[in-house]
Amino acid sequence: MKTKHILLLAIGIVFFSCKDKDRRPVTLPEDNQAKRMLQGIWINQDDQSAAFQIKGDTLYYPDSTSQPMYFQVFRDTLVLHGVNDIKYQIIKQTPNFFSFRNQDGEEIQLTLSQDADDAFFFTTRHPKALNQGKVIKRDTVVNYQNERYHCYVQINPTTYKVVKASINDNGVEVNNFYYDNIVNLHIYNGSRKIFSTDFRKQAFTSKVPKDFLEQAVLSDLTFKSIESNGIHYIASFVIPDSMSSFEVEMIVSFNGALSMKVD
Repeated sequence: MKTKHILLLAIGIVFFSCKDKDRRPVTLPEDNQAKRMLQGIWINQDDQSAAFQIKGDTLYYPDSTSQPMYFQVFRDTLVLHGVNDIKYQIIKQTPNFFSFRNQDGEEIQLTLSQDADDAFFFTTRHPKALNQGKVIKRDTVVNYQNERYHCYVQINPTTYKVVKASINDNGVEVNNFYYDNIVNLHIYNGSRKIFSTDFRKQAFTSKVPKDFLEQAVLSDLTFKSIESNGIHYIASFVIPDSMSSFEVEMIVSFNGALSMKVD
């Protein structure tokens, strides 16, 4: 099955090597036009699975265990640089079609993806659960430098509406309504209250893109770690009925100061 051969492409660097002992990138003039046409996500014609994604001069595989690879194109040859340098014969290339010969000598045919959702296969992020209409309570006790910290999170449903616009099967735009949450975070060091605040999604306007935030629900707040700069939480925003999510890391210092960052 051709899917098997795509996998062989991903792991082939372990078993196949060029004859040259010097495995530095080839310095001959590259085919930059061919390289530009390879930009994007490529789909296996045989089973419509994602084969790889190319950004710049790097090739990414959809599985989390395979490392990105630097690549070059010379005339009719694709060269992947990993543990070894592997050469693949290019059979045909157009802006939307790419075929090459694998290590078994079989032709692999790929088409350029036109589906934005295919990008999900090339990220370690996974769909977030959408917390709707229920109260969620979490207590977390952590120790740092012989100090004990007790953290409380409570997710409260509200009647604040979130409107998501979508297109139905007839091609007509419809608006779906969901309800946002308010999240309470309280942190104590013994009996000393370090931090206590209610969060609405509007508190994150400086970190979350406006268009995303308007359609998203503040879905969850989960403990991440305790470090020298304070206690870390992850605020999760989810657009209902989609694979779209966004995360903001919140850091509460041991003096009660709040900061946020986005990776």
